[in-house]
Amino acid sequence: MDAAVKDGRKGFVATMAPYFRPRPIAALLLGISSGFPLALLLGTMTFWLAKVGIEKKTIGFAVGLTTPYTLKFLWAPLIDRFKLPILTGLFGQRRAWLFFVQALLFVSVWMLGASHPELHLGLFAFWAIVTAFLGATQDIVIDAYRIEILSEEELPHGTANNQFGYRLGAFIAGVGTIAIASSEGWGLGWGMGYGLTALCIIPGIIAAFWAGPGLHDRVLAKQTTSPSIGQWLETTIIGPFREFLQRRGAILILLFVLIYKLGDAMGQVMLNPMIVELGFSDTEFIAINKLVGFWGLIVGIALAAPFMAWLGMGRALFVSGVLMMVSNLMFVILAMKGHSNTWLTIAVATEQVTSGIGLTVFVTYLSGLSNIAYTATQFALLSSFAAVGRTWLSAPAGYAADRLGWPGFWLMTMVVALPGLVLLWLLWQRGFVVESVRQPGAEDAVTP
Repeated sequence: MDAAVKDGRKGFVATMAPYFRPRPIAALLLGISSGFPLALLLGTMTFWLAKVGIEKKTIGFAVGLTTPYTLKFLWAPLIDRFKLPILTGLFGQRRAWLFFVQALLFVSVWMLGASHPELHLGLFAFWAIVTAFLGATQDIVIDAYRIEILSEEELPHGTANNQFGYRLGAFIAGVGTIAIASSEGWGLGWGMGYGLTALCIIPGIIAAFWAGPGLHDRVLAKQTTSPSIGQWLETTIIGPFREFLQRRGAILILLFVLIYKLGDAMGQVMLNPMIVELGFSDTEFIAINKLVGFWGLIVGIALAAPFMAWLGMGRALFVSGVLMMVSNLMFVILAMKGHSNTWLTIAVATEQVTSGIGLTVFVTYLSGLSNIAYTATQFALLSSFAAVGRTWLSAPAGYAADRLGWPGFWLMTMVVALPGLVLLWLLWQRGFVVESVRQPGAEDAVTP
């Protein structure tokens, strides 16, 4: 028994040790900077709009203000190849873009917080779109940089750490911003809440100095001559998309990415308005939806890497998809019970544990599909397709909640999740790519 216990402990330590390596920790810090802008534009924004009396239908379509996240693949090729004057020479391609975009993002978040949507909805929408564009651009840089600083062995744990950091940033953007702004918290107002949250750019800056240049900088360093216009267009615009689309099952993979998390996305859009409508106070919102949910998410993310190692990528995607779908049943019960702290705690904890597993598995899958030579463009393409489901396919969620009521709405989100699972099964049956295309030593094999 003692030997078995010791072996178990050694196995646990071996499983957890990669989380604490320098590059995975850098990925965690990058995740904090990556996670806060979208959280401000989704969860916190919908809560803010509900509190100032904006109707559900408008809130549902306000999520469309995050459209830049669905289109970021259009300018991602420039992030891969265009060199910023002075900054690129000082810091390298990825870090130069990161610092440049973060400076602009800091300003736009401050302006968004000061826009008073109940009085100036147009001004609010403008700064929301600007923040979404800069947040999406920061994601292009961070996602590419994260993939490039992680080895094949570290990719699952680094991705899990990145998702932990992402959710920590989202947690700060949710709990922190609301606590600062709310009259039940510090009472400093939404402008100060959003402005102080903008300081979440700092962990990304620290990570960039700690981790140093990524593999993409080595690729660019191998270029001994300046490319012609035709060569530049080929490597910057055409090459990344052609390389991906020539893979077996590329179209089905893109369709799968588009709809896999649709049910989960529709639920997330309307969760906060439902909490407000059911009469939960700001204090209850912070304590249950954020604190309980945050720790539930951490558990899910921590389980994700062993989960993938145990099941393999294909099975992990399928099982986590089923878990996320079934977790919405808890919100059906909550909607039927009404103002119940017990059921809100159960629903949020269940949803966040399953979401932590599912999102980490999904992002690891997308990361593995990205060729190091075109990391920014290809990951942006894949994540943009995922964002379409979150932004536009889920935009009618407000109408659905209005017509079906909250119990019917949450049942609908479960049904909406089924096509993604069916498509994954189809991909699996046809033998298309469901595992990582990255191989050890890929950094030596890529060509620009």
